[in-house]
Amino acid sequence: MNSKRLWKLLRLTRELWVRTAMLALLAVVAALLAEALGPLIPAGIAKNFGRGAALPVLNIIANSMLTVTTFSLTIMVTAYQQASLQSTPRAQRVLLEDTTTHTVLATFLGAFIFSLLSIILMRANVYNDRAAVVVFGFTMVVLAMVVLAILRWIEHLSRLGFMDDTLDQIETKARAALEIRRKRPSLGAHPLSAAAPIPGGSRKVRAGRGGYVQFIDTGAISSYAEQAGVEFYLAVLPGDHVTHETPLGHMIGGNDAQNDQIREAIHIGRVRTADQDPRFGLLVLSEIASRALSLGVNDPGTAIDVAFRLERLLLDHARPGDEVHEVVYPRVHAPVLTDAHLVGDAFNAMSRDGAKLIEVALRLQHGLRVLRGRGAPEMAAAAEDMARTALAYAEAALPLSSECEQLWAASGLKRPEDRPKKA
Repeated sequence: MNSKRLWKLLRLTRELWVRTAMLALLAVVAALLAEALGPLIPAGIAKNFGRGAALPVLNIIANSMLTVTTFSLTIMVTAYQQASLQSTPRAQRVLLEDTTTHTVLATFLGAFIFSLLSIILMRANVYNDRAAVVVFGFTMVVLAMVVLAILRWIEHLSRLGFMDDTLDQIETKARAALEIRRKRPSLGAHPLSAAAPIPGGSRKVRAGRGGYVQFIDTGAISSYAEQAGVEFYLAVLPGDHVTHETPLGHMIGGNDAQNDQIREAIHIGRVRTADQDPRFGLLVLSEIASRALSLGVNDPGTAIDVAFRLERLLLDHARPGDEVHEVVYPRVHAPVLTDAHLVGDAFNAMSRDGAKLIEVALRLQHGLRVLRGRGAPEMAAAAEDMARTALAYAEAALPLSSECEQLWAASGLKRPEDRPKKA
């Protein structure tokens, strides 16, 4: 997804109030349609399924749904707070986009609004007998939706806020962002290496505001560049923090009129998001592992679980293949997210904080060894550098020389001759 408008629409659909408002609107429309659809109902049916059949059910729904909605909101907030305390506050940003919770709560509130409005219109004698049959039919549909939502909610509550569910959701987000970047490592533009010089005569396009780069609409930038006959060199990637004066990129040709168009295509927000930023998901998982290894939590099992997940993510991202990364936007040049960045985000903190625990250090070395053996050449080189860094941390933290020897053996690396063994 390259359009900024589509991205904003997608972000909007993940808001709780949006789904709630949509179902509430449908409830209002259903209640108001009853009078219009009434003439289609045969008179014989109206005698059996009219006002007397609909009102009792509507009263039950109206009396229960507001209580259920309030109770469910309390559960949601409590679960998310608990997940934030157990893992990291950054994880809550991912959990707040849980579509299952949003849909269930929206169903409960929509059912309450429908039943309340239908009761009011029925008591006000707005509905005739045939319209009441339509209301009864809608009520049965709403009742079925509520029952399904409750069943779905019960199943969801069995894991909401638990560490495994939190890790699953973050891993899913990270995997999606990594897969997008795997297909388009430079966002569809010409790949720009860090060592490549920017051509002379370029003009800087500054951010104009501070925050995190959340989304870059490369297609829009390319369209502006085509119209103005310019070349644009991006200097930032999603996830980068910028200030008012930070250059978003460099423009070859054109004039200041294009600056605002470029800024409009690059969305800057208060916090990082995972949609176009695969590093964010890896960092959140890494933060969870670091917190698990802290003295206050002391949960190395969670850190080992996170190491498994990070290994899976990076191994899948760096799997050898013959993909051709097509340049879709030839007038745009963008930096490439390197495997060294990904490996560092994933394992830097864990190699430091888990160095004193042999079980964590061993799991880390096993994972990095797998990445060296099965990943692409760039990933293998980054994994080897990280493995040596982790070994250096472990040698400084482990009390026993036998544990250090065990760790070197697990790594599959040769100990440098100038590095003495621990006494």
